[in-house]
Amino acid sequence: MAGTPRQHLCRDCLRLFPGPAAPPDQGPRHDPGRCPSCASPRLIAHDELELLAIAHVDCDAFYASVEKRDRPELRDQPVIVGGGGARGVVAAACYIARASGIHSAMPMFQARRACPQAVVVPPDMAKYAAAAKSVRALMNELTPLVEPISIDEAFLDLSGTGRLHRRAPAQSLAAFAQKVESEVGITVSVGLSYNKFLAKIASDLDKPRGFAVIGRHDAARFLADRPVGLIWGVGAVLQRRLAADGITRIGQLQHMDAKILAERYGAMGARLHHLARGEDNRAVDPRHETKSISAETTFESDILSPGELERRLWLLAEKVSGRIKAAGLSGACVTLKLKTTDFQTITRSVSIPATALARSIFVAGQPLLAREANGRAFRLIGIGLSRLEPAGEAAQGDLLGAGDRKLERAEAAMDDIRARFGKSAVIRGRALKQPDSGNRGK
Repeated sequence: MAGTPRQHLCRDCLRLFPGPAAPPDQGPRHDPGRCPSCASPRLIAHDELELLAIAHVDCDAFYASVEKRDRPELRDQPVIVGGGGARGVVAAACYIARASGIHSAMPMFQARRACPQAVVVPPDMAKYAAAAKSVRALMNELTPLVEPISIDEAFLDLSGTGRLHRRAPAQSLAAFAQKVESEVGITVSVGLSYNKFLAKIASDLDKPRGFAVIGRHDAARFLADRPVGLIWGVGAVLQRRLAADGITRIGQLQHMDAKILAERYGAMGARLHHLARGEDNRAVDPRHETKSISAETTFESDILSPGELERRLWLLAEKVSGRIKAAGLSGACVTLKLKTTDFQTITRSVSIPATALARSIFVAGQPLLAREANGRAFRLIGIGLSRLEPAGEAAQGDLLGAGDRKLERAEAAMDDIRARFGKSAVIRGRALKQPDSGNRGK
């Protein structure tokens, strides 16, 4: 569609206006100049800007951004969120830290070596869940068709919302990004397209604080020179198999017959045929919700003491409870996770009446732990809650007996104090280090 006027959107004043066509050699992401109304350079230009309605929204460096929001002195510093011990791993890193090569799941000792000046902050999942809940509420103001993918990202379908909001979906999304920044205190990146596959790709093109568009008319050309690993579902194993057949770029798949791809790669071959051409018929499904919420910790040295393992279990139960409450959920299945010194993973589960209480999660996990803590040392412990449902629909029994709401009121009071004065404002005795905690594996 080169040579035709294209739509421009100012991300600051939200004006949508026609502008000159992109030069033929610059394609869909050329520099459109400045807004004629407010002189902002933050313009988006695309021929299909008023027609596209499928979006992927991703919070930028979410955990680290929340920490920087709450600690302004860290704004210009490299920040790593994660375990600080010898066996800790990076949960998230801000963009300043990423410039040093730091990424999630990297061992903390490597991250410290790569960026010794980085500030390491322990995760606060309850705080992140609360921020995510605020972002989700703003998404729900745009459309009921919100499909969460993780705590910090979601797909949105804004089809048909133009009449309701009196603006194109692209304008609504730009306004949404502004509200997240002003009301939640973090930034998001938006990808806008005509399907989920391309919207997800677009949201990664312009991070952080980005807004990128991929339309029907430029999708095939955009994808052609990208590596096959960009395609959803193409992991390292399939990439090696494709490379062995001489296929490394998506454009090569675009020129292959669908029948040949299916014969060679089975059901995945058919998927490759469609996605390489920018075809994805998956609908945005608001019923797709988080299936479980969990927390785990890797010890700096192996632990065999049952008392110390219970103390760690309690701390994790409180963390899971905080996230569950912030999300407005309850769960009816508790799962304990342990990892032995020889890296064997053990999981044990038990069904319970739906709950969000830390003590109920702990009480359910305690006998599971007791059966496994029989003299063996462990390097990791985790606890999770699944079979989730909205808290208002949860069973009222709980493990402490029907009608007993004292514990619930006590935990609510402690949650309120911690929210106002910090996590360490209230500490239960069970969370304090136990006398036998020094009995660790060698």
